Amino acid sequence: MKQFKTIIFDWDGTLMDSAGRIVSAMQTSAQQVGIPVPSEEAVRHIIGLSLDAVFEQLFPDTDPAIKPELFEAYRFQYVEGDPTPSPLFTGAEEVLQFLKTKGICLAVATGKGRQGLHRVMTESALTHYFDDSICADEAESKPHPDMIHRLLERNSWEKQSVLMIGDTTHDLQMAQSAGIQSLGVSYGAHPKENLLAFDPLHVLDDIRELMALY
Repeated sequence: MKQFKTIIFDWDGTLMDSAGRIVSAMQTSAQQVGIPVPSEEAVRHIIGLSLDAVFEQLFPDTDPAIKPELFEAYRFQYVEGDPTPSPLFTGAEEVLQFLKTKGICLAVATGKGRQGLHRVMTESALTHYFDDSICADEAESKPHPDMIHRLLERNSWEKQSVLMIGDTTHDLQMAQSAGIQSLGVSYGAHPKENLLAFDPLHVLDDIRELMALY
């Protein structure tokens, strides 16, 4: 693993235990705007995608005109209305600290918008660990490789030295399409067997296992 000088982390489900809150907020929002409420499994599947991609997958038969109302309801629920906790996973900050002491560049590629990522990074006091980040409102949605391509280009990172870590098939497919290696984590939104289909180097059951690989 020491050949990887840069690690790109997904956020939700990889560093922050936010899947439960995402599911609850999306279900409540759908109910509020009067459209069919998606199942927990369906919402967990779309975690990591941009909101436009989420709408297309969760509500394919719904009038697109309702998107602004749904998205506004979701943003309110996720930020203020929903009481479901969304803490960092145990050991997440410890791992980031460890990697920085090893001289590893750290980045985030997330389905969140820039405003949302700024808020959770600030609240969790993790901003200073990261050298760069890219959000769903700044690039094509996962699993398109655009996020990784943009990070590589603007930082002059070599593909062979970059590793993607994520909890969804969207993360690992994005890495595969961009031509970089990946690690999965089994404790997030998608089951381990689904992650293995995209040939990650490992699937971690605890984020702290990453330290043993360095």
